[in-house]
Amino acid sequence: MTPKSGNLSPQPYISGTIDMQTFDLEAEGLRALNTALHAQNDTTNQTAWEVINPKGSHAIAVGLDAPIEVTVKGSTGYYCGGMNQQATINVHGSVGPGVAENMMSGTVVIEGDASQYAGATGHGGLLVIKGNASSRCGISMKGIDIVVHGNIGHMSAFMAQAGSLVVCGDAGDALGDSCYEAKLFVRGSVKSLGADCIEKEMRPEHIELLKDLLERAGADAKPEEFKRYGSARQLYNFDVDNAAAY
Repeated sequence: MTPKSGNLSPQPYISGTIDMQTFDLEAEGLRALNTALHAQNDTTNQTAWEVINPKGSHAIAVGLDAPIEVTVKGSTGYYCGGMNQQATINVHGSVGPGVAENMMSGTVVIEGDASQYAGATGHGGLLVIKGNASSRCGISMKGIDIVVHGNIGHMSAFMAQAGSLVVCGDAGDALGDSCYEAKLFVRGSVKSLGADCIEKEMRPEHIELLKDLLERAGADAKPEEFKRYGSARQLYNFDVDNAAAY
């Protein structure tokens, strides 16, 4: 079956049925793949896609805005799933820098490891990394939820503004440096905390939030095993206790 693919001519050959489209990235190329995926919307019926032979290609499945499922059979380069809205993207491999960067909604699941700044500036949705994540995971996150089954590197959640970062393993140096109101949960050890980041009380609402995120991410850890970290609010431009005076 050949899907609609914008003005691209000739159209790429895509095998499959109405239920599953299989796209050979090595044979057809990245532009044809993303054009075909961008053509999907709430009224199209090609809702399940399988991408084969990615071979570390960059910018796979970026800018999607439809409730479709995309499965990538292999590892990818940088920016996989960037700017995602609505779609569910599953990578059966590892990913390069910037996976799910600036994601708005939907779900991105990485079966392997993730390189630097996974989920950076994400506004919403759920990013699951079943391996380890490198440095700056969740940098400047703005509402995204990130669950890492393994460890994360240094400077993770730097200037994190909103959302939750859940780490089932250990965290590197300078966790949460200059963070705002993001919630950080770590089950293992934290090498060091960044500026203005402190350990905070784990209240019942945090246990419930963490339980939900762990279940959605397919992690078998218990929420009671985690510690919570967040902003001490000493670097804010105003004193929150006197906010009414500003």
